Amino acid sequence: MYVITVFGNLLILLAISSDSHLHTPMYFFLANLSFVDICFTSTTVPKMLWNIQTQKKVITYAGCITQMNFFITFAGMDDILLSVMAYDRFVAICHPLHYMVIMKPRLCGLLVLVSWMTIVSLLYCTMLGVYLSSAATQNSRSSATASVMYTVVTPMLNPFIYSLRNRDIKRALKRILGIQYYKNQSSKGWKHAHD
Repeated sequence: MYVITVFGNLLILLAISSDSHLHTPMYFFLANLSFVDICFTSTTVPKMLWNIQTQKKVITYAGCITQMNFFITFAGMDDILLSVMAYDRFVAICHPLHYMVIMKPRLCGLLVLVSWMTIVSLLYCTMLGVYLSSAATQNSRSSATASVMYTVVTPMLNPFIYSLRNRDIKRALKRILGIQYYKNQSSKGWKHAHD
């Protein structure tokens, strides 16, 4: 699942960066979401896979704090980027004639910069302090299952949900992978020839 997550999100990044038709605000945010999803899963999954392989469940305190910091930061960025993408679609649907005026490259860059900053750190550092100081214990099996769901499964599905179902992304991926893109016209022509 980790390989699928990284590979799928890298394909999305490659498709968006290589196709000039995809250099729009929606795909700009999608590329950032793919990058954040790679980072999000890479903060915990490699260590988890190592633990499974070696049958050791040891992590240093500094390693735990570092892992939690990056995990919470990328989780927060994921949430903010999804909100920014929702705003982008709102503007595109409700104000289609003003879309390119409102969603200028400068505003798009600023929205992504906000998700990378000041706000996530303050919010999640406070939550991290509360989490680490909590003495409550939870069922480790249900906690592990929940962790796998939101650290591995969700980022793995994001490329399929947000990108690979998109016709423009599929066309760009086919071009990158060297697969010919045939339109329905060729099949229609074949059908008429045999009628």
